[in-house]
Amino acid sequence: MAKYVLVSDSSLSAAYRNFPLLEFLPSAPVHVMPGSVYHFLKGPLYAADSEGRSTITTYSLRKLEAALLQKHTREDVVVAHEDYLSSLIKDDTEIIAVNTMDPLGLGPLTMSYFALMGADKGAWVTMEWRSLMAKINAARRGKKAKLVVGGPGVWEFTIHPEELEISNIDYAFQGESEDVINDLFEQISSDSIDANEFFQGFVTMDDDFHRNYVKNPKFISKNSKIGTYVPLDKIPLIQGPAHSGMVEIMRGCGIGCDFCEVTLRPLRYYTDEMIRKEIEVNRQGGFDNAWLHTDEFFGFRHTSPKFEPNVDALVDLVTTVMSVPGIRRTNPTHARISPAAAYPELMEKLSSIMKAGPNNWIGVQVGVETGSDELASKHMPNKTLPLHVGPDGSWSEIVWRGTRNMNKYYWRPAFTIQAGQRDETPEDNWDTVALINKMSNSYIDGRPLEFTVTPMQNVPLGLIKSRGFNSGMLTESQFAMYYASYRHLYKMALRNAKRESKGNPVVKLGISSTIALGGWAMMHLVERLARKAGVDIDKVKSYGLQSQGARIETVAQFNS
Repeated sequence: MAKYVLVSDSSLSAAYRNFPLLEFLPSAPVHVMPGSVYHFLKGPLYAADSEGRSTITTYSLRKLEAALLQKHTREDVVVAHEDYLSSLIKDDTEIIAVNTMDPLGLGPLTMSYFALMGADKGAWVTMEWRSLMAKINAARRGKKAKLVVGGPGVWEFTIHPEELEISNIDYAFQGESEDVINDLFEQISSDSIDANEFFQGFVTMDDDFHRNYVKNPKFISKNSKIGTYVPLDKIPLIQGPAHSGMVEIMRGCGIGCDFCEVTLRPLRYYTDEMIRKEIEVNRQGGFDNAWLHTDEFFGFRHTSPKFEPNVDALVDLVTTVMSVPGIRRTNPTHARISPAAAYPELMEKLSSIMKAGPNNWIGVQVGVETGSDELASKHMPNKTLPLHVGPDGSWSEIVWRGTRNMNKYYWRPAFTIQAGQRDETPEDNWDTVALINKMSNSYIDGRPLEFTVTPMQNVPLGLIKSRGFNSGMLTESQFAMYYASYRHLYKMALRNAKRESKGNPVVKLGISSTIALGGWAMMHLVERLARKAGVDIDKVKSYGLQSQGARIETVAQFNS
């Protein structure tokens, strides 16, 4: 049977009713989100085929599979559905490889919920992880198979390495692996790790991203002498359909925000032909959309030191994507807001090619992070380019203008903001409250601005190690920012949940009703906690609206 069995973290193996924001659901605390509600909104896992292989899985696992298939057969390499692990893991299985994103619930969004509500029983994402580990260890009991974990969530084990022993994990691999995965698996199988190729330990970084190598026999990373990152010509194309029709268009970002490790990764741009081939693979899974994975869409093949977008490259990209037979829609995963503010004509051109409209909104995640000029200039000066805070307006004005331009051409940004940034002041957080309120009460072409905003917690490592997560972590101004965010999210839930839900009429009604009720409950929970922390709720509701100015079209204040 299978020499290598690959499986994804369970929280990544469901379609979440095809409602994109529900993919954040596993970050919710178990003691707050009832199991019946969680499992209903999560929906079923992607289906298995007759052999127990997962028909659709994470993009990361598809890349791992493709790299292994360069040397092995499909009989040797199996992407397993978690419900069929016991029938796929046999005596001759050598490696069980698990892709994970937030196994211990230490990711920024999970931490933001913990900061609000505590972590008495952990998050659903951790419950899912422990359930998968139990299934794997039951299936491998008495067999020789080694258990290896990898993916973006491995950093959490560097904070709590004891968790590897708890889950009976043999090794955690840190970093990109496509160019070395065959050597790695062979060496793990034979208990002969080559020190010239691999370092037995992990890499940590301080607040300024200075690397420190820590020896630990349970961890493996690439020896820096052979290069940490995979060159473009060594990145294989996926051989099976990926979750949500995802395809990668580039790696790295290059913007240089001082709170983000992604900026350290070198830029590598896929060719249009590589992108087209992966989309065609996803079409085999029935996807009529192409989800373009990138850390900065407007940075695709840019050559300008001012981070001006490469208009021709972006137009060629979306033209290539939309020309693939059967593709009806596309959207990027991440982008900056400032190019949308500076280049409305580019937004119009891209939207026309992408067939954006009232029934086809282009969703994209945007890291706004703050409404403060001070914090934006200090921590992410390049994120504002090609515009400059000051000559081209305040950071809030740039964000507002970019949101209007996105909405005008039917792009809906999902904003993230940060609480707990270095050198943050209460005034900075109230600037963010003002930004949220101004946009929440603005119109474009007679339509209210469409956006979501999710607060993320920037938590010191010392607190992560102690796991002392509770609402005492938040200051009064941070609570105000959280409340403004969830107040707007409730407004969006009321407006869009029914329209955006998919499935048969009964399921659509259940999803939309649950989301609307959940938005209401979350807003009132945050309000109650904020009041307890001394926040003036009336001040939050009106802050920043009195001085909006003539350029912003306001509406009657939303009252809950």
